[in-house]
Order: sequence, then structure tokens, then C-alpha cells
Amino acid sequence: MKRNPIRVGVVGVGSMGRHHVRVYSELSTADLVGVADSNEQLASDIADEFDTTAYAREDLFQLVDAVSIAVPTPYHYEVAKEAITAGVSVLIEKPFVADYEEGRELIRLAREHDVALQVGHVERFNPAVVALADIVPDLDIIAIEAQRLGPPLDRHIGDSVALDLMIHDIDILLSLVDSPVADVQAIGARNNQYIAATIRFENGVVGDLTASRVTQEKVRRLSLTAEQCRVNVDYIDHTVEIHRHSFPEYVETNGSVRYRNESVIERPTVENGEPLKHELKAFVAAVRDGTEPVVTGEDGLRALELARRIDAIGVGRPVPTEL
Repeated sequence: MKRNPIRVGVVGVGSMGRHHVRVYSELSTADLVGVADSNEQLASDIADEFDTTAYAREDLFQLVDAVSIAVPTPYHYEVAKEAITAGVSVLIEKPFVADYEEGRELIRLAREHDVALQVGHVERFNPAVVALADIVPDLDIIAIEAQRLGPPLDRHIGDSVALDLMIHDIDILLSLVDSPVADVQAIGARNNQYIAATIRFENGVVGDLTASRVTQEKVRRLSLTAEQCRVNVDYIDHTVEIHRHSFPEYVETNGSVRYRNESVIERPTVENGEPLKHELKAFVAAVRDGTEPVVTGEDGLRALELARRIDAIGVGRPVPTEL
């Protein structure tokens, strides 16, 4: 039986929020009811562009089943609390919240009001990461490395590079390694616009993460070393390569000897598609079916805790002790 689309809205229609509006307008499972923003002219312009309506926030919450919240991080708690207490499910862009206790309170409120709460770690829905997640259960992981590098932006970002960029790879790392964190080391440069971190888990797995806003090349890569193989993931190209069975040997050619190392490279099929579209489609499905979202509030808090620790260590500040 065909079900009615979930009524959705977007609060905060700046750089990221505008993409949420665009994707919702394309989903057959969603009915884009409207948008809201503290900048009323911007809200009106985005509403006109995507053939929807601009509302005051409190009015929008009376009309929808679910909203994306893409306002600046310090306002996540306030906006999400209003939505949840109005009985509206929420997808909150990363980082989840600015304060741990606020995050715990939102999780509690979502349970109390029986609504979905999803955190917007969009790389979980990258087709290459989805393919990697299917491979990992068969591997004995030794180490995971990730690089998320890029040049300075032409717009202001309130969150540090650890909370804005590295947090994506922190979330992926925590989703792949089923073990508590044992130790964290980090070092930063240019006031943490460049930061490198090493995370050691209790099961022995090591994670090496690097994030930068001062690198004149855009890089989004992850590599996994396991007993059985090495897996390379390109977030941008949505590709996965599995390197297996290395065969080192010495080869004699015309009297000279050279070293050769060959390996078998597998390239599993990776589905196409925009990660944000996969993310919002999964959120709408969780709201419709009453199921747990792929990225929960607890997941968001774990990633936030580790990102905050790395950020503090990188510039020599005291490590937060909220969790």
C-alpha cells in the first residue's frame, strides 16, 4: 500500500541548509512544506527557488513531521528542543551540539516525545563508505588512516577544523572499530587549522587522522590495513580498491636483477548517488517506519567527545571532561 509522503521542512537555509531543501524537493517520499531562517529575506528567496513557503520557525513546526536543522552549532540545542517538544523528528547537522549536557537532554526529549533524532554525519551515506562497511566484518583490522584536506574557505566557519572536517572521519572510525578508545594524541599547526591525531583503541587498532583548511589540494581519502588486505577509499570519486596477495620477487632480465612486487587489486562495485540524498532518504524512512536512525544522537555525542579532545590536545588546552 502506498503511503503518504512525510511532511518535512528545513530550519537554516544557508550554505548547507539550501542543499537539504534541494534534496527534499527531489524526494518522492518527502513533501517539502516549507523553510525557516532568521534571515527572512534569505528564507523567502530559497522558498521561491524551490517552490515552497517561508514560515516563522514556530509555525513551521506545527505543519511538519520532520525537519533538518542546519543553523550554526550554538543554536542546535534551542532549535532542536523546540522541534522535538512540538512532536517533530529532527536531523541535526554535525557537530551534534555545542554542549554535551544539551546533547544528552535532546536524546532524552526525543525518547520522551517518541520522535526520531538523527545526526548529520553525511559520510556514513557515501556509497564508498557503505561498500567499505560491508567488507569490514570479514577483516582483522590493524590500522585506519584518513586525510581530509583542503584550502582556506571564502566564508566563515565557526567550528574548528577538528569539529568541522575531522569529525566526519572520527565518526567513520568509531563506526568501524567496535572497541573503546584507550589513548588519544594530537598536534596542530596554524591555530589548529591543520591537525593530526592518533587514536589507539583497547583492541589494538590504531587510527591516524589528518584534517586541514590550509592545504592547496582537496583530499578526501581513507585507507584500512588489515591482516587480509589493504583497502583504499576515495570519498570524492566514490571508489574502493582492495589490495590482496602481494608477491615480492627478484626478476632477472638480460643479466640484470630487479625487484618486483605485484598484488591482486579488486575494485568492488560501488553504487552511485549523492550521499546527502541517501542520508535524507534514510532519515525520512526512519521517521515513516518508526525505526532507529542510522546515525543516532549517541553516535553524535561520541564523535563530538573525541573531536573536542583532539582539538584541545592539538593546541595544548585542558582536555574537556564533560563525558
